Amino acid sequence: MKMQQVIDSAVTTIRRPRVSRLQRREWLAAALFIAPNMIGLVVFILGPVIAGFLLSFTKWDMLSPPEWIGLENYRALLFDDPLFWLTLKNTLYYTVLVIPIGTTISLGLALALNTSLKGVAIYRTIFFIPVVASAVAVAVVWKWVFQPDFGLLNALLRSIGIKPQGWLNDPSQAMPSVAAVAIWQGMGYNMVIFLAGLKGIPRHLYEAAALDGARGWQRFWYITLPLLTPTLFFVLIMSIISSFQVFAQVFVMTQGGPGNATRVYVYYLWENAFSWFKMGYASAMAYILFLIILVITILQVKFLGRRVQYELG
Repeated sequence: MKMQQVIDSAVTTIRRPRVSRLQRREWLAAALFIAPNMIGLVVFILGPVIAGFLLSFTKWDMLSPPEWIGLENYRALLFDDPLFWLTLKNTLYYTVLVIPIGTTISLGLALALNTSLKGVAIYRTIFFIPVVASAVAVAVVWKWVFQPDFGLLNALLRSIGIKPQGWLNDPSQAMPSVAAVAIWQGMGYNMVIFLAGLKGIPRHLYEAAALDGARGWQRFWYITLPLLTPTLFFVLIMSIISSFQVFAQVFVMTQGGPGNATRVYVYYLWENAFSWFKMGYASAMAYILFLIILVITILQVKFLGRRVQYELG
């Protein structure tokens, strides 16, 4: 009997280790350090996410109490609102313009600046400056550059004998103009990401390839590009997510015009929420956008993730 009690006591001791006063103080200190972050997460992120989801099932103009209407907002968006599909198409068009060109330029800059060139740090800083500039300020400056009558770009075209263009006033040129601004402002960020990826490629692989007679393009195709696929994969996912959320450039430069040529999804969402006070409708749009981005990201992970290489094989 005594032996059994000793065994039971030992098992209890193993299962319930004693917590010292010092450990309790450490846990309390850790909880206090984490608490501000957790409170901010709940109040400013999880709270609005849940509230927005519930609002998407209501009709609410911010002046009267929300009225529960179930799935009516989603049904109206998908089946009764032609602007919903138009803005989604415009957003896809913007994405197709920005992602391939912007990614290619960023990779090219990273390759060019991944050298021991004198003053290379200055060049990297110059290309990164647009990233930290205010999106609104950048859009205002570029709106002046694209101004049809007195803009800098048309003045340059006139000086070399080329007919001035409509740019932001031309429905066929407005979206490419907005996309060009986004590419210019975002290329520095992706350049830095690519530079980090390039720095992680072992130099001895290039030395071995050079000894085997591989030329510059061959070294890029068979060494740099395969080992850069994790970085490229990250850049593509983040760039597509960002492109579907474009707003500031459109808001400042075109206000969705001319006509509806640059009315993108998030700008139309903003109009519903803050111009027409259709908060429930705008919330439904936000969750549809979330689902679209989620599906696209899952497809990218499924089809592009398998092509990522972490070592040469």
